[in-house]
Amino acid sequence: MQYYVYIMTNPGNTVLYTGVTNDLPRRVSEHKLKILPGFTTNYNVNKLVYYETFSDPESAIMREKQIKAGSRKKKITLIAQKNSRWEDLSLKF
Repeated sequence: MQYYVYIMTNPGNTVLYTGVTNDLPRRVSEHKLKILPGFTTNYNVNKLVYYETFSDPESAIMREKQIKAGSRKKKITLIAQKNSRWEDLSLKF
């Protein structure tokens, strides 16, 4: 099984949300469809801009915590390294 740490944003790229899941397409779909109320629904977070893959949940959770603890600037740099145009990566699923 694979695990994913991901960053999503809103259409204006003004909000960043970091999460972890074992099914990235399903989880992104839940965000886009606003299935669960909360932060991502309130701020219209619906664009996947970054993700990493892990083979075990512990590593994924540790990485999620590391990213969440970082500054917004660090998150923007991380995204820009792999997705400089901030394209919605979920469109490639």
